[in-house]
Amino acid sequence: MSAEENAALIHRGFEAMNTKDLDVFDEVLAPTYVNHDMPAPAPGPDGFKQVMAMFLRGFPDFRLTVEETLAQGDTVATRGYMTGTHDGEFMGIPATGKRVTVSYMDFWRLENGKAVENWVRLDQLGLLQQLGVIPTPEQATP
Repeated sequence: MSAEENAALIHRGFEAMNTKDLDVFDEVLAPTYVNHDMPAPAPGPDGFKQVMAMFLRGFPDFRLTVEETLAQGDTVATRGYMTGTHDGEFMGIPATGKRVTVSYMDFWRLENGKAVENWVRLDQLGLLQQLGVIPTPEQATP
């Protein structure tokens, strides 16, 4: 596949996150897919869907916005942010009702028309600060 086709496949996955059509990942991800930074309970599409289900339970109005995409050969990089309202339990944190905006950057590697691995940098500190779990620097200053 061309770099443009690889980018289109990754964007298809992002749109599936926004529409909550997680079955699309059976077509987007290889059976051996692995996320190196957000380990899933299982490899492949099933593990990815379990991680996404955790986000969707915690943030039922989850929305991902891609601001930039770079594609070269078998690699696609994106940058953007997710938004959502913390209306459900997320990673052991009870619902706070707080709205969050969390930036991310990621790299995807594809083989034979499917994503086989990716690396994600999600602003987890910012997420926890927005949820009120960790104080911001302003809150920590006496």
